[in-house]
Amino acid sequence: MQTEQFPADYEISADPHRLNVAVIHKFLAEDSYWSRGIPRSTVERAIENSLCFGVYHGAAQIGFARVVTDRSTFALLADVFILEAHRGKGLSKELMRRVTEHEDLQGLRRFLLLTSDAHGLYSQFGFKEIGSPSRFMEVLRPNVYQSA
Repeated sequence: MQTEQFPADYEISADPHRLNVAVIHKFLAEDSYWSRGIPRSTVERAIENSLCFGVYHGAAQIGFARVVTDRSTFALLADVFILEAHRGKGLSKELMRRVTEHEDLQGLRRFLLLTSDAHGLYSQFGFKEIGSPSRFMEVLRPNVYQSA
C-alpha cells in the first residue's frame, strides 16, 4: 500500500507517559458518538489496561488509538480519533499503519473493531465486514455512562 507523506511536524508514539488523559477524555466524553458521557476514571482505567497510541503536533496531543489485546491471539481496536482541526492530513492512515505494524500486534488470530462511519479507512488495513455475525454475541449497555 502506498502511504501519503506524513507531515514532518507530527509524531505518533506508543509511549504511555506522553498521553494527555484530559484531551482523550474530553474528546471521548463530548465529541465521540460511541462513549459520550464516559467518566474520566473509566478512560484512565481503559488506558492503563490497553496498548495506546498518541498522535502529537509539537507537545499537543491531537489524536489517539487504543488496542485491547492479549498481545498474542486477539485485539480490539477502540477509541480512534484525530481532532477536527488536524484532519485531512493523512494522520489517521499513518496512525492505523503504526497500529497494525506494532510488534505486539503481529501474528494475531483475530483483530476486531466497531465503526459506524470509517469503513473506508479500516478496509485499507485489511479489516473486512464480518461474514458470520451469528458467531458473535455481546452484552450491550448503550446508556452505561448516563447519570442515574
